[in-house]
Amino acid sequence: MAGHSKFANIKHRKEKNDAAKGRVFTRLGRELAMAVKHGGGGDPEANLRLKDTIAKCKSENMPNDTIERSIKKAAGDVDNVNFEAVTYEGYGPAGVAVIVKVLTDNRHRAAANVRHAFTKGGGNMGTPGCVSFSFREVGQIMVEAEHADEDELMLLTADGGADDFIVQDGGYEILTSPENFSAVREAIEAAQIAMASAEITMLPQTYAALSTPEELKQMNKMLDILDNEDDVQNVYHNWEG
Repeated sequence: MAGHSKFANIKHRKEKNDAAKGRVFTRLGRELAMAVKHGGGGDPEANLRLKDTIAKCKSENMPNDTIERSIKKAAGDVDNVNFEAVTYEGYGPAGVAVIVKVLTDNRHRAAANVRHAFTKGGGNMGTPGCVSFSFREVGQIMVEAEHADEDELMLLTADGGADDFIVQDGGYEILTSPENFSAVREAIEAAQIAMASAEITMLPQTYAALSTPEELKQMNKMLDILDNEDDVQNVYHNWEG
């Protein structure tokens, strides 16, 4: 989403209805399972990937008992965690760049559903790498202004290895390299500062505008279809919307 509305988008996402929250928790459950399987087991102190995923779950208001059940289930049945991570890239209306990341147990189904979303949204699915060059992978942590002193948070995150500290309307955005994300997140957590969100994400280097009502309708339709797909974990785009 566009930078100037990030806190509004976070608030809107967390106020979704129960059905939408259920989809979010299903996706997070898959991330937990993958973290257990590929990160080194069910102990977050020995599995940094799992620890980061738990922090993400908590920032999305996933209940602690739900997190614990997901971890125990994955740890006890790790051989049956058969999700595959796949990334699809393409273009929305007016050439908006779109990246879709999925965790699926059926690659053919996922590809067909993602392609359907692109088509219905007036775009087309492209080849791997066709738009990813215009994004950069970063750690992104959002802290609402009411939860931290600006100067103290800036020093804390700089010491932890953050690359950038951005003051926004409503709070602060901290950007890190993927390698330093965990250290910065843990420093904020140790200081008992609440985070609105904390995740590794893809930020666009340039933004694209949609200029007609039809383009806006198509883009929103594409995003709505993708949001309702259980296989879809994350959608990144450079629409300045």
